[in-house]
Amino acid sequence: MSEVLSAEVKASRRSIGVFLLAGLALGIVVAFPFVASPYALRVGILIAYYAYLGQAWNILGGYTGQFSFGHAAFFGLGAYTSSLLFAKLGVTPWIGMLAGAVAAATMGAFIGLLCFRYGLRGPYFSLATLAFAEILRVIALNWRAVGGAMGVLLPLRESFWAMQFPEGPPYYAIIMTMLAGITMLTYLLEQSRVGAYFVAIRESEDAAEAIGVDTMRYKVLAMALSSGLTALGGTFYAQYFSYIDPNLAFGIDVSVAVLLPVIIGGVGTLFGPIAGSLILTPLGEVTRRLLGGYRGVHLMLFGAILVAVILFLPHGIAGAIQERQRIGRRFSHDPPRSS
Repeated sequence: MSEVLSAEVKASRRSIGVFLLAGLALGIVVAFPFVASPYALRVGILIAYYAYLGQAWNILGGYTGQFSFGHAAFFGLGAYTSSLLFAKLGVTPWIGMLAGAVAAATMGAFIGLLCFRYGLRGPYFSLATLAFAEILRVIALNWRAVGGAMGVLLPLRESFWAMQFPEGPPYYAIIMTMLAGITMLTYLLEQSRVGAYFVAIRESEDAAEAIGVDTMRYKVLAMALSSGLTALGGTFYAQYFSYIDPNLAFGIDVSVAVLLPVIIGGVGTLFGPIAGSLILTPLGEVTRRLLGGYRGVHLMLFGAILVAVILFLPHGIAGAIQERQRIGRRFSHDPPRSS
């Protein structure tokens, strides 16, 4: 009886600790734009931005197990759609980002149907997505109607409807809202039947088909959902920097930037992309600022961190924490052995 009460007390203390930690984190997030310098605020915006992109990729690569190396295709499609609608037709980016998301989700579903219909899995699927991103980059580079190599420079119209602001706090509020929304969506997905099907496909596609899961349907759904959400991030990027070009939008750098936080934070975990971005983004900014004369040093550092994580934390930071929590709960619920 005493062992049961002790376990309940420990669980209660753990819940209180988690609640207090969550409240502290929320307080820091809310207070940050009011106390941070402009540079620190910019870093905070980038942390949330890369965490958001990581969450979008994680739905497809983490939960469904379909590793895309070409998410730049959807990022760039969202950025270009909203930017061209705004620059040429004066359509507010709030509508343009939805149009970009629909276009990217449609393209993602098409690519998914094309790849999965012909049985592309593993590295073949990854290379196929990378090829689509490169095709779009070359098209944008040579198509004058979308700016060609010069890209698209957005007109300056500072207002809420133009999603352009003279200072950082509104951008911070937008990207934090986007990050909170996609994290909540991912959590709900984890708890749903659809999320269970995604994980079943990741663990064993053949076994999932054997128990009646329509793997084609759910892989295409994951592809479309991940693609559309990534496109929203592309719109935010274009409005925040007021410029987009083919290499920035469709280049391999975008796909790598989407992947790294997830792999280091924990693939297929709820808070993995956030943990990865919290580590990599400030580290990259500080390295570039201190060693700006040595181009690519931050990439070497990222590579070293990636190798270390793969060797010592194969499930990422968040995955390692979850594993320790599972072991702790298992031991706390094990009945004491009689001597």
